[in-house]
Amino acid sequence: MSIDVSGVNKRYGDFVALQDINLTLPTGQLTALLGPSGGGKTTLLRIIAGLETADSGSVVIEGVEATRLPVQKRNVGFVFQHYAAFKHLSVARNVAFGLEIRKKPKAEIRAKVDELLQLVHLDAFADRLPSQLSGGQRQRMALARALAIEPSVLLLDEPFGALDAKVRKELRDWLRRLHDEVHVTTVFVTHDQEEALEVADEIVVVNEGRVEQVGSPDQLYDEPANDFVMGFLGEVTTLGGVRLRPHDVEVATVPGSGSLPGTVTRALRVGFEVRVTVDVAGQDALATVVMTRTHARALRLEPGAAVWLTPADGATAVAGSRPARPAEEAVAG
Repeated sequence: MSIDVSGVNKRYGDFVALQDINLTLPTGQLTALLGPSGGGKTTLLRIIAGLETADSGSVVIEGVEATRLPVQKRNVGFVFQHYAAFKHLSVARNVAFGLEIRKKPKAEIRAKVDELLQLVHLDAFADRLPSQLSGGQRQRMALARALAIEPSVLLLDEPFGALDAKVRKELRDWLRRLHDEVHVTTVFVTHDQEEALEVADEIVVVNEGRVEQVGSPDQLYDEPANDFVMGFLGEVTTLGGVRLRPHDVEVATVPGSGSLPGTVTRALRVGFEVRVTVDVAGQDALATVVMTRTHARALRLEPGAAVWLTPADGATAVAGSRPARPAEEAVAG
């Protein structure tokens, strides 16, 4: 196993940053630490890197006890959100920096830098300064610099957080392809659910210093361990006392078996989607349904329209919540 975190605790005065963290992250995997701001994910990443010291517990990297090892002896590559580039050095010299301080032969450094710049598609920009690159290019340079030392583990702290949405999308696609090529064990921190679901092999949901759930993107989205995980990984609505994904609610204009009656209060188009708000009979909270524009038009869903709602077959719900009841049972209850 590549990274083993056992019984890690960390406090800052009275604030509990991490509480009894136990994780095993397999070799070669791309893992996301996902959670809200202040939840502890960056603190955990910095403890793995050696940039912070845990109050108790241990960190083992590639079978080596690393709990008390300084950063430079952990063979870890670290990429920050704001690049931390050497502004006066060219792109090539930035990438070469880690190899130069390790006093590698010049020919070896030159060959490695050329290889990495081709890998991150920056070979045409080798002689430019970081200020002459776009934000996405600077982040690719930072990744190349981290990979230059051939780290056992690559740690990324919200690597795309400072970029606009379009560039973030392009870079996370690129990061997934890069990881599939180099296969270095990678852990990245993000608060962006879509980013984690799209890029990671495994997601660790961290909240209030605790691990809420660990699993594949599909497992976490389809089988959330609790209300927090379900709500954090996507939109949630309520129907008949059960928390569901809005796209897991079926809408009909005639009553059906187990359906709950309601009235459309709003139909908002957002691109190809339509978000329909429904006042469900006997339910205090409004229900939200997400469907395609074509489907909404076919049903003629306008404010005031009468509809009947049913949880879709296989709908995601929090483990342990009761199933939705047929309308007649709900009224009787």
